[in-house]
Amino acid sequence: MSTEYAESRQTTEGPVYTVSGGDWDDVLADAQHDDRMVINMGPQHPSTHGVLRLVLEMEGETVTQLRSVIGYLHTGIEKNCEYRTWTQGVTFVTRMDYLAPLSNEMGYCLAVEKLLGIEAPRRAQLIRVLLLEINRIGSHLVYIATGGMELGATTAMTLGFREREEVLHLLEHLTGLRMNHAFIRPGGVAQDLPDDYDEVVSAFVKVMEERLPLYDKLFTGQPIWRNRLKGVGYLPVDACLALGVTGPVLRSAGLPWDLRKTEPYSAYDEFTFDIPTSTEADCWARYLIRVEEMHQSLRIIKQVLKKLEPGPVMVEDKKIAWPAQLSISSDGMGNSLEHVRKIMGQSMESLIHHFKLVTEGFHVPPGQVYVPVESPRGELGYHLVSDGGTRPMRVHVREPSFVNLQSMPAMSEGGLVADVIAAVASIDPVMGGVDR
Repeated sequence: MSTEYAESRQTTEGPVYTVSGGDWDDVLADAQHDDRMVINMGPQHPSTHGVLRLVLEMEGETVTQLRSVIGYLHTGIEKNCEYRTWTQGVTFVTRMDYLAPLSNEMGYCLAVEKLLGIEAPRRAQLIRVLLLEINRIGSHLVYIATGGMELGATTAMTLGFREREEVLHLLEHLTGLRMNHAFIRPGGVAQDLPDDYDEVVSAFVKVMEERLPLYDKLFTGQPIWRNRLKGVGYLPVDACLALGVTGPVLRSAGLPWDLRKTEPYSAYDEFTFDIPTSTEADCWARYLIRVEEMHQSLRIIKQVLKKLEPGPVMVEDKKIAWPAQLSISSDGMGNSLEHVRKIMGQSMESLIHHFKLVTEGFHVPPGQVYVPVESPRGELGYHLVSDGGTRPMRVHVREPSFVNLQSMPAMSEGGLVADVIAAVASIDPVMGGVDR
């Protein structure tokens, strides 16, 4: 039988093929020692954060070689964006890193706005910051919850998800959806915040300020948690820079690189907050940094509430501002009745304009841009190319989980198999972003 096809054997159900992928045969050939074995870890929840597969070559309990295998969650989001209008692209990118959907919307919309040469109104910019920081807290809570569960601390999971539920309730109240909001749009945001946003957000801040110290009590001072994380997954600053690692992993190695401070966007330079760093460069430092980042996000949220003033939340240009006046109606969210009356009954031009704007979209001048934002996992950059049409010509994302995952072998080789789990958890990869 020709070697270009997979080997097969006949069964009562028909032929069964044995497929080996990539360099799997080489890995097996490498491990032809009596004292070494090759083990597949994942794809599974928990341990490998969903659909990540780790191929470990092991000598006893010690990992001698590690390879990460990705692509199990591939959705083709970047390619899909090229077949949708600029505004419709938001509904795709928000599904990449599904724990930080608003960061993806923000990066994408800032890039589109840069191509258009426009800036969102001030109120829209502040609303964006508010939502991003609420989302950052939610993302870090999932890191503690899933990381704790993977290391056997089930209390971390129940507490982390309890607090994250507060975040999702709040985001649903503010944007209409718990996740994948598509609320940040090119030119501003989809609609203004509800009237009671101030008291609802203030109540959330109060609850979080009461509950966050509990994490210090339960985990920071807990000897088992400390021993599982201290000195594990070591990655010094020169290794981070060589691998392009950003976010809490880089800051845990001592470099205070946070785009909200180093290259501020959307009025971040107006806020007072600290960038927590450490020189320990291990899983323990990454845990402490993320807990402190939640405190800093609460600081920013309180400052946003003081700065928010009435004003437009979408650019004035009617050729870009999409959709129009929204209201909550019996069928969920739709255009307000007065707007429908105007475009359906009074002005044929308005109806045609509305129809063309929604179906065709707006033209974006030709050019290319790269715009980075600081997602909970690191530098999330959008490279957009426009050929002057109503759809992107190219959308490519510099996704932090994807880049940070390169550090897995450096963190894990030479350590114990149990520490691989702690190292993966400390990177906090989201496979939707890695595979996209």
